[in-house]
Amino acid sequence: MDNNLVIIDGSMGEGGGQILRTAIALSAVTGIPVKVVNIRAKRKNPGLRPQHLTAIKALVEVTSGRAKGLYVGSTSIEFYPGTIRGGNYFFDIGTAGSISLLLQAILPALAFAQEPVEATIRGGTDVKMAPTIDYMRMVFAPLLSLFGYNVDIELVRRGHYPRGGGIVKLRIRNPPKTLKPVDLTTRGTLKSIEGLSHCVKLPQHVAERQARSARAYIKSRLGIEPVIKLEFYEKGKDPHLGPGSGIALWAIFDRSIMGADALGEKGKPAEKVGEEAASKLVDDILTGASVDRFASDMLPVYMALASGTSYYSGARLTSHAETVFRLLELILGDSIRIEYSGGPNRPFKASIRGMGLTR
Repeated sequence: MDNNLVIIDGSMGEGGGQILRTAIALSAVTGIPVKVVNIRAKRKNPGLRPQHLTAIKALVEVTSGRAKGLYVGSTSIEFYPGTIRGGNYFFDIGTAGSISLLLQAILPALAFAQEPVEATIRGGTDVKMAPTIDYMRMVFAPLLSLFGYNVDIELVRRGHYPRGGGIVKLRIRNPPKTLKPVDLTTRGTLKSIEGLSHCVKLPQHVAERQARSARAYIKSRLGIEPVIKLEFYEKGKDPHLGPGSGIALWAIFDRSIMGADALGEKGKPAEKVGEEAASKLVDDILTGASVDRFASDMLPVYMALASGTSYYSGARLTSHAETVFRLLELILGDSIRIEYSGGPNRPFKASIRGMGLTR
């Protein structure tokens, strides 16, 4: 075994796939090899699933690295990264596994690619227990731009559980190779609330009812009329495998953007889908925080790599966020400093002194 390996216990904290994704992302960026054990130990079906396997293989490819223990069900892997390369890539999860979660793993590394990047990714775009692709392109990508990292996420075709078949194109025309620190302690004035309600292989009224319910909820709680676009397809002209539906909502502020989403499922009324997304967004807005509960655990990786100290206020200190903080300190050690205040599942404030990585 390589004596320089950093050993990561995948059962710590929330004990899910995010520990693995964050660990290999940091390894790819810093060049520090990692061994992750007890992978997804707290999940019903522990070990690597296809989406995790694809994420590691993708990072092996983009870094010209190598890995051990890559098979579905594996509870221990070793990852040895090389140099991060740009170019054209194709990643196929092979199931309805989440494309968004794969993006979580590869985007930190691709910020430091030596050349432009274009990747085509096949899998699930709208699946449970993961951000939807609309959240990633309408909320997360704009947040990344604050670091000087401009990412274009194009939705070509949606893929829902269980059939998948979604296609996304990722383009990074000018990898920044260094990240600016951000100050998201205040969000500024709320400018608008927007959204997108979609359905595939389902009647048009499903998308309409999701949007109508979300509009009504937001207007009743905030007194604001959101602008929610509809996406649906005529019978015979629907290219998706489907069926499936969902809605993503985002609130645009002067200095930040917050979002939420929800997915339809068999037996779940469309009205409930719309209200679910709207209630999450409204609850996060009413905390006064600048970053929603989902981005609160996705942004710290970029802050830890940035040149300078970043600040943000998060809507909810989730177990995911606390686990990411612990993981960053474990891998990066004295290179960073993290301070945060706030109780579990409550609004919080954090400052992260980045390591100032430059490639």
